[in-house]
Amino acid sequence: MALADILSFEQIVPEMRATERWPAIVELIDLLVSQNKIKPADRDSILASLKQREETMSTGIGFGIAIPHCSSDRLEEVVAAFGRSSSGIEFDALDNAPVKFVVLFIVPKNQFQTHLRTLASIAKFLNDRSVRCAVRGRRSAAPLPRWKRSNQFSGKSFLKL
Repeated sequence: MALADILSFEQIVPEMRATERWPAIVELIDLLVSQNKIKPADRDSILASLKQREETMSTGIGFGIAIPHCSSDRLEEVVAAFGRSSSGIEFDALDNAPVKFVVLFIVPKNQFQTHLRTLASIAKFLNDRSVRCAVRGRRSAAPLPRWKRSNQFSGKSFLKL
């Protein structure tokens, strides 16, 4: 699944307000609610699933990246949001470094393969240092969502840099 298939311009926060893990997750979930990707009535249930996942182990994977994720029986398709923080977010990451990029996604319950593939694709894409540097260097939100639909997070061409 290409990120372009689940992430639109409206689902990107070019400069997050949150400075800590849980408020960052809430900020992205509230964005998805405002974009009608998550029903308001399902917000708290999905937040509880994300919190349960985060309490098991932080999704801050290092290199300034966090990928909070969960599955939910409240959704019929994968939804995602992307947030960037130039100052960094305390996320209890594996390398103890502040997180600069947060990609949150929720997968419908019982779609285990989709969940794993989406997680692996996002991690692979953002583990490329040149991609992180290019996205970090953007000055506005406008250029961020220019995704190439044919690319499945496989490198720099994911964003038209």
